[in-house]
Amino acid sequence: MKIQHFLLLLLPILLIGCTDPTNSSTNQKVGLLLEDTIDDQGWNSKGYQGLLNIHTNMNTEVVFKEEMDSEEKVHHAVAEFVEDDVRLIFGHGRIFADFFTDLGKTYPDIHFVSFNGDVEGENVTSLHFDSYSMGFFAGMIASTMSKTGDVGVIAAFPWQPEVEGFKDGAKIGNSKTSVHVKFVDDWTDGERALGYFDELKKENVDVVYPTGDGFHVKVIEEAKREGIFAIGFVGDQSDLGESTVLTSTVQHVDHLYEIVAKQYYNNELEAGNVSYDFQDGVISLGQFSPKIPEEIQVQIEDAVNTYIETGELPTKPFSKEKKA
Repeated sequence: MKIQHFLLLLLPILLIGCTDPTNSSTNQKVGLLLEDTIDDQGWNSKGYQGLLNIHTNMNTEVVFKEEMDSEEKVHHAVAEFVEDDVRLIFGHGRIFADFFTDLGKTYPDIHFVSFNGDVEGENVTSLHFDSYSMGFFAGMIASTMSKTGDVGVIAAFPWQPEVEGFKDGAKIGNSKTSVHVKFVDDWTDGERALGYFDELKKENVDVVYPTGDGFHVKVIEEAKREGIFAIGFVGDQSDLGESTVLTSTVQHVDHLYEIVAKQYYNNELEAGNVSYDFQDGVISLGQFSPKIPEEIQVQIEDAVNTYIETGELPTKPFSKEKKA
């Protein structure tokens, strides 16, 4: 088991003296458990960056452990955190929801925070991105830019709300669009994801939305080689090719970490399942590709701004003249 304390290798030096003795809240350390590793270029690396934000911007000592992918590992890690005076523990993923619901009863003085699951307990919180809306905008853009009328999603799991959002948004972009969906049933199985990409290509798909943070980069790189458009996921993937990546649906997980930590130290952190959306500044669209006509970019921006202001998604066709 690969375990890292106090942000090895560089942070042991940085953390010395980082606690402000005049502020009792910062004397309580923040811990992070990751199901995978910090260098996945996606979900886990964003969680790690969120922990760094807490350390840097809140003058708080932080620790983390990687590859916490079983109940036994998680229970052992939490026990070590508690011994080390960690009082706020993030579990960066859905896997931690059930574990934390049970652990919350054992450690009533610890606040446990996970993502995308259902939790119970006065000291247990699950954070949810309203990923239906970001999938909706991705679908609008995909169907608007598709020349074949066939767009595809390569998702990790059927429960992801962005899949239904994508299908509904695609109908707004172009009501005649056919949406093809494949489920990898794993966050990181790049081989299976690329196999599904080949299947989608045979089905005439010319815009693909890979919604698995462990395989999304591989799919986008393959789309670039095949001359197919893609939409990035979790982070802004425009650096993988602005002629390929139309835009990205960005979850600002790193910013949400800091928001939650501040709520905790101010005794404002809610227990239970808590949702965040575009309105909270933790979801956005990434950089637009120059392949998207300017008038379409304006319509997309207007639709996003309307959603932020009113909470209403478009209900009418997105664009009658969808391509120049």
